[in-house]
Amino acid sequence: MAIMKVIEILANSEKSWEEATKKAIKQASKSVKNIRSAFVQSQSVVVNNDEVAEFRVNLKVTFEVK
Repeated sequence: MAIMKVIEILANSEKSWEEATKKAIKQASKSVKNIRSAFVQSQSVVVNNDEVAEFRVNLKVTFEVK
């Protein structure tokens, strides 16, 4: 039986929510091993001068504890 742990990660991108999610997983994988899944808990944007300036995601990342 595998033991799993969940952490919360916040990330941003100037291009898209998808890119923010990919950046979060890539950065997290540098210190967290055995990542199994990620759940996008929320998405938001920053607006400057009536335009979207930044996409933000809040992820729940699940990984196996060995």
